[in-house]
Parts: sequence; C-alpha cells; structure tokens
Amino acid sequence: MPLVALTGGIASGKSTIARRLAEHGAVVVDADQIVRDVQQPGSSVLAAIAAEFGEGMLRRDGSLDRAALGGRVFGDDAAVKRLNAIVHPAVRAESARRFAAAFAADPDAVVVYDVPLLVEARVDDPWQLIVVAHAPSDTRRRRLVELRGMSDKEAAARISSQADDEARLAIADVVIDTTGSIDDTNRQVDELWAALPERITARAT
Repeated sequence: MPLVALTGGIASGKSTIARRLAEHGAVVVDADQIVRDVQQPGSSVLAAIAAEFGEGMLRRDGSLDRAALGGRVFGDDAAVKRLNAIVHPAVRAESARRFAAAFAADPDAVVVYDVPLLVEARVDDPWQLIVVAHAPSDTRRRRLVELRGMSDKEAAARISSQADDEARLAIADVVIDTTGSIDDTNRQVDELWAALPERITARAT
C-alpha cells in the first residue's frame, strides 16, 4: 500500500510528473481538486469562508469567487492562516477518504498525493516516499510569464508566497529535475517507477 507524496512549487512541472505516474498505473489524488470539491456550493467549508470573509466571496450562483478570495487573502498572512484553518481540515479528511477508497479497490495500488503545499501543511503525514519536482525559481518565474501570461511581478509574488526551494529539497526522498525537456522529465519518472519498491524500502530502514 505505497502512499507517495508528490510536491513542488508553482510551475515546477509537478503535473507532468503526476501524469506520467498515472500512465504507469498510479492512482493520483489531486489536492487542488479536493480543495475545489470541498468548497462546492452548499458545503460547510464554503459557508465558513463566507462567514469569515464576507458574502462578497460568493458569486451570484452561490459558488466561490476564487479571484475575490485570492485578492482578499493574498499577502495577508493572518488571513491566509484563517482560511487554511477552514480548508485544511476538510481537505485532510477528504484526502484520507480517497486514499482509503483507492487501497480498498486495490490493496497493491500505488497512491500518489499531488499536493503543492506539502511543506506548509502535510509534511509530517505517514508518506512512504516524498518526491519533489524541482526547477529553480527563475525558471519557474519565466514559465509563469511565458506560459500563463502573468506579469513578472505577479509571478514573483506567487513564488514567494510558497515555501522556498531549500525547504522542499530538505524533505525530498527523490528529486525530479524538470529544467530539461518533457522527455527528460518523463525518463526520470520512468526510472523512479522502476525503482519504487527499493526506494520505499530504503526510506523505511
């Protein structure tokens, strides 16, 4: 029942790694998707967000206005902490449910938790392996500008709002260097997949 955490900063190539692991047969649980799911209209999480930050966080149809919420909390550490206190417990509970469902369906499954905020929120969970997608912050900033249309200032702000590279690398059991081509990244993932049992055993000893 291997439970693998996959993390990396914004624009680090983490999604490319997750897709390749899925192609090999891993069950990928996406933390960002869980966040969206637990904030659906009618959820207790969304009600708590509206109560904490105001009804202006909701669109007319009752769904979360992500841009409004981001604008409200971004750069405000106290507000981020209040938001995380609402969202993180729900995400933790739902992710645990999805892990259990995956292992119930296949006890030999390799479950990969694709989680950007591992360092910030989940580093002490009982992972069998921690994989970090790594590209230097300058490379990631350039990707955000060129591929996602952000300004250089916006890109730098998004990167600085997350844990720094050193903190992520310090917890890594395996580092996938994503500075090269997608083929190069995929080759590293293929090598990881082939060596996964040995990697997990080595970490446990």
